Amino acid sequence: MGLEIVGDLALNVILSGLGPKDTAKVACLSKRFKAAASEECLWSKFCSDDLDLASPLDPLGNPAPSFKAAYQIWREAFGMYPWPLVKRVKRCWDRLKNWLAENFPEAKATLRKGASEADIQQLEKSLKVKLPVPTRILYRFCDGQECQTDDFESIGAMGLIGGYSFYGHLVNVYLIPLSHIIMETKEIRRHLDFPGRDKYVVVAFSSTYSEKFFFLNCTNGQLYVGTKNLLSDGEMIPCVPNALIALGHGCNSDQQQDGMLLWLEEHGRRLHNGIIRLRDEENLKFINLFPEEPPLCSIAVTNGVKIRASAVFIPELADPESDTEKYLFAYSIRMSLLPEGCVINGMTFSSCQLQRRHWIIHANNVVVSDVSGEAVIGMYPLLHPGQNEFFYQSCTNLPASPGSVRGSFTFVPGRLADPKGSPFEVVVAEFPLQRPDYIF
Repeated sequence: MGLEIVGDLALNVILSGLGPKDTAKVACLSKRFKAAASEECLWSKFCSDDLDLASPLDPLGNPAPSFKAAYQIWREAFGMYPWPLVKRVKRCWDRLKNWLAENFPEAKATLRKGASEADIQQLEKSLKVKLPVPTRILYRFCDGQECQTDDFESIGAMGLIGGYSFYGHLVNVYLIPLSHIIMETKEIRRHLDFPGRDKYVVVAFSSTYSEKFFFLNCTNGQLYVGTKNLLSDGEMIPCVPNALIALGHGCNSDQQQDGMLLWLEEHGRRLHNGIIRLRDEENLKFINLFPEEPPLCSIAVTNGVKIRASAVFIPELADPESDTEKYLFAYSIRMSLLPEGCVINGMTFSSCQLQRRHWIIHANNVVVSDVSGEAVIGMYPLLHPGQNEFFYQSCTNLPASPGSVRGSFTFVPGRLADPKGSPFEVVVAEFPLQRPDYIF
């Protein structure tokens, strides 16, 4: 008796609750169970639950004959890895790819198909390393990006990780393919001179003239970024909290997570939640690493003038051994006039123009800088309702972290050359300067 008396619909419900592995076992019990366990609707559910597949596709995106066949292909392709970890890595890549497809399809087009086990083994043999399991799976899903040239103006800035610019310092970070990891790692190892350097491989770098390198330590699984002293002292900073990294022995632990996986998951979370966004500057699109949402971005409105302000840590110019310039932060200021215009004491003005700035900078609750001056980066922006934000970037050194910036701008209603009223102060709400747990 038992399951033999259960109706077909009820049997389907039971099997769907058992999951793929136990369903395959039940299929061995009888012809009826084998037929029930082969139902396409059942394997469609398994593919959806485990792999978020809406159609039967193999790991390279090619059509499979059925959902059951697709599921079997996936399991065979990743059979050497813990299945829960494979599913987690796929979710990580799906989130990144879905965001790119919706917001930045040009960058999505640079993502390469997954590498093969042979490709990974070739890298490990060439560089004499053993990649952590999570990173191996990450590259099985996507072999980085098609690397671009330094012709930034013509190719745009399509790095998956994104970047920033200030005072001519231009950074845009790409995730590089295995073939470039071999090439770049061999090249930079020739310039590094510190014990254990052979454990590190380059996994991401800026495609611009401003150098920024990310290294994976294949022994402890941490991801590092080079500082100002990288080439002279081999100095690097961890990019994710050490306490979160967990590497198992071999490939049997499904709880493994290395720096690369944690880093990309956090990057996907920030993109998905709008903390960082795509910026389009003079037809140049790129992922902008300046935070756009509180609490990392401050927002204040005074008399119709809206100011958004945030900062990003610049690891490649940091000097952790310095007493006065240990940390460098770039900050982005974005100002706009609300649709109702500039409103002062009940009077409305159709424009206002910046005249002066005032900054108070703290480090560990101590004022380290209190400066005032005319203009911002030599400019006096004139704001009108409905116009795009005026924005600019600047930077400041800090001897310690955390820190913060607050201040104000002085505007005049109308124009500086033709003021319509008295100057007024516009608040810049305090925003943090702090070395983050995750460094990009």
